[in-house]
Amino acid sequence: MERIEILAAEDFDFQQHLTFLGRSADETSHFVEDDQVYTLLAHEGIDLAFAVSATEGGLGARILHGNADRSSIEAIKTYMTDWFDLDRDLTDFYELAAKDSLLAPIVKQYRGLRIIGLPNLFESLAWAVIGQQINLTFAYRLKRRMVENFGRSLELDGRTFWHFPEPAVIAQLAEEDLKAHQFSIQKARYVIGIARLMADGRLSKQQLLAKENPQEMRATLLEIKGVGGWTADYVMMKCLRQPGAFPIQDVGLHNAIRKWKQLDRKPSIPEIEKMSKKWRNWEAYATFYLWRSLYE
Repeated sequence: MERIEILAAEDFDFQQHLTFLGRSADETSHFVEDDQVYTLLAHEGIDLAFAVSATEGGLGARILHGNADRSSIEAIKTYMTDWFDLDRDLTDFYELAAKDSLLAPIVKQYRGLRIIGLPNLFESLAWAVIGQQINLTFAYRLKRRMVENFGRSLELDGRTFWHFPEPAVIAQLAEEDLKAHQFSIQKARYVIGIARLMADGRLSKQQLLAKENPQEMRATLLEIKGVGGWTADYVMMKCLRQPGAFPIQDVGLHNAIRKWKQLDRKPSIPEIEKMSKKWRNWEAYATFYLWRSLYE
């Protein structure tokens, strides 16, 4: 098996990432087993299955299926770098957090954690829409049903690896096709609409990243039916990798602030706006660390 090595920052903590990645048994994009995370990547028409683990220098990946040529290796390195946000220098964030009474104990406890991304724009948008106004457990179940019924899979050594459905596949569905798997009509309409935009070439990750600034990215996302402020900010944070993205309306964020501030109620948006002024340009990381503090 071909072994790929990739450097990470000195304080990169792979175990922190495994805890996040292993949150749900219904996750289909990857699975955690024996201190490794397994996933599947399509590259130039070839399925690349690989397992990621910690090494002394950062991360290592073993190619389990697919070509081990230079192009494939570079594709896996690029994916891993994006997935774990490895190119990000967190020095300024750590300095900021150390001076913030809310963030300081959280960042100290979970230091070494980076925002784990969703590099696939369609998956990121669909997952955000699926998760709107329902609990996380049910959202994972809906995602699994969508993937298992409309995605591709690879069987390898008793394990099943899944590809998230292609936009072109979902674009051909009727709303009732997703409703049959417990999607609401509204969620089905939104997911299919997004798929059609992407299948037709009217929306892509490259187009969004080509925007002059984050405000233009967000404005473009908000033009999509089914994408409100929370969804746009989530996608900018997890897929487009904007460290200043701030899903300020997120319930998990509110619960974490309530927990750490020992409030008898959820904080108001004006209160969050006031306390987050010191997080400027690092709101996404502040949010991700606050999310992390909600589970073990």
